[in-house]
Amino acid sequence: MIPLRKELFRKVAVIGVGLIGGSLGLAIKERRLAREVVGYSQRQSSLAAAMKNKVVDHVSHDVKKAVANADLVILSTPVSVIANLLKTIGPFLKRNCIVTDVGSTKVSIVNVAHQHLPPYVSFVGSHPMAGSEKKGVQFARSDLFHETLCFMTPMPKTNKGACDRVKRFWIRLGARVKNVSPEEHDRVLAYISHLPHLVAYALIGTLPPSFTEYCAQGFKDTTRIAASTPQIWADISLGNAKNIVKALDEMVKNLSVIRKGIRMQDQKSLLNFLKQAKARRDLIG
Repeated sequence: MIPLRKELFRKVAVIGVGLIGGSLGLAIKERRLAREVVGYSQRQSSLAAAMKNKVVDHVSHDVKKAVANADLVILSTPVSVIANLLKTIGPFLKRNCIVTDVGSTKVSIVNVAHQHLPPYVSFVGSHPMAGSEKKGVQFARSDLFHETLCFMTPMPKTNKGACDRVKRFWIRLGARVKNVSPEEHDRVLAYISHLPHLVAYALIGTLPPSFTEYCAQGFKDTTRIAASTPQIWADISLGNAKNIVKALDEMVKNLSVIRKGIRMQDQKSLLNFLKQAKARRDLIG
């Protein structure tokens, strides 16, 4: 039983009610963080599913109406859509509204937010490290953010009161919050999220189609994230291109070391590389 605690916001608008947005709606309602949760989507089917699964209190297919009088607006859409929304919603936000997002890239989003949102609105970038290769509000879970890491990327001029409320929001959802700069966020994510997704896609792309029926659990586990939505990862890749290319280049160098060790039958160098990699993996836990 979750203890009753004071709500953080009167109205929260969740823009994009897919897996992440739907899970946010469920968690906000379950933890009583707001009096009212409104969900927005361009797809009527998503809105219908959101109401059917009770992930929000109300829905709207008009983003202007959805964000009207909201104390907190959460942009839970693909990163390219987040940028467009930030250029659109500004005039319809009330004074002292807080806007945050769940995008996997930050530099471009933060820059657009500061260029297009009115000065009486506070933007605090967020990125909860939670999700799934599954897509859609039907997979929403109220515990999705429990015991996860959530990055926040406030700027030096970001309103401290807004930062504090967003931090408390994520903590109340069960997340551990880490403040980093937008630039540091994008550098880190290139290695811990963006590169692994692209490698999973590459691994699947390398598999001969005739071998598909032989894939055991290890291969399925390694490539699970390649079942994610391609458009989302194309957007993320182009949005964090510089950092991802650097990570890819380093990956190619490591593959070259492995390739050389195998081609030259150099067990010593191959084993040394594999031992070093295992030792680093063991540090993760």
